[in-house]
Amino acid sequence: MRHAINLPLFGPLADPAAMVEIGRAAEDNGWDGLFVWDHVLSPLSESWEISDPWIVLAAIAATTKVIRIGTMVTPIARRRVIKLARESVTLDRLSGGRLTLGLGLGGDRGREFSAFGDPTQPGERAEILDQGVAALTALWAGDVVNTSGRVTIRGVQIEPGPVQRPRIPIWFGCKGVGSRPVERAAAYDGIYPIEVDMGQAGQIVGRIRELRGSLEGFDVALAVHPGISLSELEEVGATWAMHAFWPGHRPDQVMRFISNGAPSA
Repeated sequence: MRHAINLPLFGPLADPAAMVEIGRAAEDNGWDGLFVWDHVLSPLSESWEISDPWIVLAAIAATTKVIRIGTMVTPIARRRVIKLARESVTLDRLSGGRLTLGLGLGGDRGREFSAFGDPTQPGERAEILDQGVAALTALWAGDVVNTSGRVTIRGVQIEPGPVQRPRIPIWFGCKGVGSRPVERAAAYDGIYPIEVDMGQAGQIVGRIRELRGSLEGFDVALAVHPGISLSELEEVGATWAMHAFWPGHRPDQVMRFISNGAPSA
């Protein structure tokens, strides 16, 4: 099982220079990954300073060599697919093939959709997510993409493609044990369930195994919570332990945690 730091780019952690130092420290202390939230407004009741994840990750990519990086998670429903395609390919090439892209429905708790006239209904966002990820992976592959519906692209082909083949790994965030999010993730490269207990996590992993035939080549990322041991995560099939921080944490607190080193196997 590999170990990652998962950080909100909120408050003191919105400082991009501090995030670069955190990225270097994580790599130097044996951590396997550094993932960041992707928000444009705060989903929390308080008002927070927020940084752009793509610029922060680019800075981290340029100053590290081996640590895996990515967003956890990006809602396609508030993005243009072509811009996401260009950003993800550029970041994958800059990092030498170290990007994992987390995708999800997102939510409107902080008006991140409604404030800009974007779809707010979960069903609409799910349709955009399904059509968007199909278009995104086709663009990465160098295909000429024609799609209509919730996502419209007319005769577009892009160069260059990503470093990683057959594609940049895609993990899907999901809340709970709903069947459609699990089925969506099973068709790609990984899943990041949140707000689940170990029993529910086990159900999700079992369903993924059933859909794919095995868990080979598939990542299960689970958050580390107080009272849950790393051995419990491994028992349910986790391949990544996500050591999460919350808005309000400071860079010095993250640095102290990182400096202890990633848990050993």
